[in-house]
Amino acid sequence: MIVKRGSVVSHALAQQWGTGKVVEVDEVRATIRFSDGTVRKIISSHFDDLHPADPASYLPPVKKTQKGRGKGRTGLPRAKTPRPKKAAAPAPVQP
Repeated sequence: MIVKRGSVVSHALAQQWGTGKVVEVDEVRATIRFSDGTVRKIISSHFDDLHPADPASYLPPVKKTQKGRGKGRTGLPRAKTPRPKKAAAPAPVQP
């Protein structure tokens, strides 16, 4: 198979990945974003394992929600808390 940017493909030996869209190709590898949400790099010696897929079957991966710290996080920077200053060393006594 000729692999080019924008092609929709499936991997014959890894059907669980779903269909993928080729996002980059060079002489060594193709970078493919699969429907399972993973970007995989397939080396050119394995291009024969890629088969054309129906473009309608490619569903872009759903963006995962970013895990936060929970409720109450405002996104504002934390205010600095004042720290007590160290007491100055006593002045040496002059004779």
